[in-house]
Order: sequence, then C-alpha cells, then structure tokens
Amino acid sequence: MRDDRFCASNCPFTRAIGTIGNKWKPIIINVIGTRTIRFGQLDSIVPHISRKVLAEQLKELEEDGLLERLAYKELPPRVEYKLSEKGLAFLPILENIKEWNCKYEVALTSKATDRVTYAK
Repeated sequence: MRDDRFCASNCPFTRAIGTIGNKWKPIIINVIGTRTIRFGQLDSIVPHISRKVLAEQLKELEEDGLLERLAYKELPPRVEYKLSEKGLAFLPILENIKEWNCKYEVALTSKATDRVTYAK
C-alpha cells in the first residue's frame, strides 16, 4: 500500500521512497527487468506474495509510471507487463543496491542459506 504522505513530501528522496519504498516493488521491478512477463509468471517467480498484493503492487507501479500494462483483446484475455523508460532507468540503481548488499552482507548462516534469490 502506498503512503501518499511520502509521495506528497517536499523532499525528493522521501517522494522517491514513497514511489518504490515497500519490499515488493523493487523485487517486482528486478524480476521483470528488460523482458515482458505475464501475471502468472510473476506470481510463480516472486515467492511469499499473495496474488492480491501482487495485483495491487502492479497497479501502483503502473500508476507511478514505472510499469506498462499491455492488454490484448483475445480470448482468453492476455495481459503482459514490462518496465517503462522510467522503470528501466531504475534497474542500475537496483544493481548498485545488490552490489552494496554483497559487499556488506553479514556472513551467511545455515538459516540464511534457505533464502530465495530473485535474480532473472
């Protein structure tokens, strides 16, 4: 859920966090990357997210101009998602965050080895 107080802030950094600030949006953007993907594919790749939350996050990403929703007039209906120019511009920032995490990540414990990676 978007916090509109963040999005309406006078601070550019706070507004940016309001746009991409929850845990799911950066993961979804990273998974989509430079490809076009369907909802069911995203649902199977991104673990621990409900279909309802995934749908809400995709809608917010589209409203914020980070994502394009492509609906085809077919039977059965087909909908695909891809990053917009604005979304693609965010990918290098995500790469920097991943590099930062790898550099400063605490050594893995046995529990941490059970983690799922969200690489493409």
